[in-house]
Amino acid sequence: MRRVNGITIQVEDRLAPARTPAPSRGEAGRTKTTRQQLRRRWTPPYWLKKSKSALAALGLAGSVAGLSLWLTHSAAGQQLTEHARQQAIALSARAGFRVQEIFVEGRNRTPRNELLAALGVERGAAIFGIDLSATRQRLEEISWVKTATIERRLPNEIHLLITERAPIAMWQNQGHYYLVDHDGQIVGDEIEEYRDLPLMVGEGAPDHAAALIDLLDTEPALKHRVKAAQWIGDRRWDVTFDRTAGGIEVRLPEEDPLAAWHELARLEREQNLLERQVTVVDMRLPDRLVLRTTGTGQESATANHSKHKPQPGKDA
Repeated sequence: MRRVNGITIQVEDRLAPARTPAPSRGEAGRTKTTRQQLRRRWTPPYWLKKSKSALAALGLAGSVAGLSLWLTHSAAGQQLTEHARQQAIALSARAGFRVQEIFVEGRNRTPRNELLAALGVERGAAIFGIDLSATRQRLEEISWVKTATIERRLPNEIHLLITERAPIAMWQNQGHYYLVDHDGQIVGDEIEEYRDLPLMVGEGAPDHAAALIDLLDTEPALKHRVKAAQWIGDRRWDVTFDRTAGGIEVRLPEEDPLAAWHELARLEREQNLLERQVTVVDMRLPDRLVLRTTGTGQESATANHSKHKPQPGKDA
């Protein structure tokens, strides 16, 4: 016995965990089996774990998409995005990403002031603040520039490569002269260095400049004698040669002008047609050549002109 504070406690009366009799061998097996069943019952299956992960990822993607839509379409979102962009550009500029050099390749005829104005970049500007797409579009609006490529070369260089237009003809319109390239684009009006180019006249002629030059190039002996070509009725050409004071006018047909041009070259080689006293050679009819001679003001028709040969020494 032990006496504590007036209370007598017998040692045998102390509280102790109840002893559970050891289960028999059969009961132990059943208990173990039951625990395994409970463990399997509360363990989430694999597909459930994967589903939870997929749902979490889907929820995150939806949140990101919603945030992106809000930033893109709402005024507040756009202002926030632009503010963040400007802050990033300012930080990059403070870190040293500023324009120090601008290199231009391919410029021969493009006016320097027009190029710099379209480029719109000054030394010291933030290099990431340049809108490359908008700058390229402004550059290609210059009449001399056909294509432009602009790129950043970090940390501080802008590289510009331009392809200029090549004039192939001059166009006379309302007393003014313009240079025209292969695409029919008006390049400029500084013609001093291009006076040897073929001259075109007529509304809409620039749109057909490439076809005219291709036609003339097929007979070089005739091409260098062409004084001008007039686009008639938005359908055909009248070509003027300068062998006489008033010139010789050759009226090409609307259909198959190339065949007529080759025929004219043959007649010139075999009969010196353009050296004779003629002012008009009308080739618009498929089966005959109509000539107008000088002095008479009359027209004469020659049937089957491809086979007919005038007598030497006589006017056609």
